[in-house]
Amino acid sequence: MWKTVIRRIIVMIPQMFILSLIIFILAKQMPGDPFTGLITPETDPSRIEELRIQAGFYDPWYVQYYRWITNAFQGDFGQSYTYKIAVSTLIGERALNTFWLSLLSVILVYLLAIPLGILAGRKQDTFLDKSIILYSFISFAIPTFVLSLVFLFFFGYRLMWFPTSGTVDVGLEPGTLAYFWNRFYHLLLPSMTAAILGTTGIIQYLRSEIIDAKTQDYVKTARSKGIPIRRIYARHIFRNSVLPIAAFLGFSITGLLGGSIFIETIYGYPGMGELFISSITSRDYSVITALIMLYGFLALLGSLLSDIIMSIVDPRIRID
Repeated sequence: MWKTVIRRIIVMIPQMFILSLIIFILAKQMPGDPFTGLITPETDPSRIEELRIQAGFYDPWYVQYYRWITNAFQGDFGQSYTYKIAVSTLIGERALNTFWLSLLSVILVYLLAIPLGILAGRKQDTFLDKSIILYSFISFAIPTFVLSLVFLFFFGYRLMWFPTSGTVDVGLEPGTLAYFWNRFYHLLLPSMTAAILGTTGIIQYLRSEIIDAKTQDYVKTARSKGIPIRRIYARHIFRNSVLPIAAFLGFSITGLLGGSIFIETIYGYPGMGELFISSITSRDYSVITALIMLYGFLALLGSLLSDIIMSIVDPRIRID
C-alpha cells in the first residue's frame, strides 16, 4: 500500500504544476490589477506606473510565472498588496480560524447525520423515515447564503443568542478560560449552519446502505439464529454500512482548511473563505493564486486520504 501512496504523491507533482499554470494564466486575465484601487483624482499616474514596473507587471507572462512558481516552491507566495504582509503569514493566520470552524462543523455533521441515517434505514417507509428524508431534501435544496442570513437575523439580531461577527470579544486575555469559551461561542452559529447543510449526503448514503444490508443473507441467517436485532444492527448491518461514510471522511479532513466562503463572509468570520472573497474584490493576485493552489492541493490530498481510510476500514479493499 505504501508504494502506491508514494506513487500517488509523485503523480500529484505534475498535477499541481498544471494547476498552477492554469491558475496563473486565469488570474492574469482578470480586469485591473492591485494598483487600480490606488488611483484617485489626486494620484500621480506616473507613480502607479512605477509601482507596476517594480512589481514586474509588464514582464512576459512566462517570466512572471517562472518567478512566481520558483518562489512558491520555496514557500514564498509574495506579499499581499492589500494587507502589506507576506501571503504565507496571512493565510496561516486565517487557516487557523477556518480549521477550528470546520473541525466543529464536521463533528456536528457526523453527530447529526449518522443517527438520522440509522433511524431512516431502520424505520424504512415510516413517518419518521419520511420526515428525515424531507429534512435532507430541504437541507440540500436551501442555498447556503439563505440559511446563513436567516440564522444570523433570527438568532443573532432578533434573539441575540449568538455573536454576529468576529472570533472573540475585545478585551479578553488570550489563554484564559473565558477567552477559549468566547471563541467557542463565536463558532457555534456558523458551524451549526454548515452542519445542517452538510448532512444530506451522509444521511442518504447511510440509509441506502442499511436498507440494502437488511436484505443480505448474513442478516437473515443471524435473525434465524435468534440473535437480538440490536446486536445484528450494531455488529453486522451498521459495521458494513459505514464504509461509504469513511470515503466522505477523507474529503472532510482536507475540507478543514477549505472553509466555507459564504458562511465566513456572511457571519463576518475572518477565515480563508472570507479572505478569498476580499482578495478577489481588491484584485490581490498573490493571495488569490496562493489560496486556489491550496484548495487544489487539498482536493488531491482528500482523494488520497479517502482511499487510505477505505483500505483501513475494509480489509477487502486495498490500493495496489
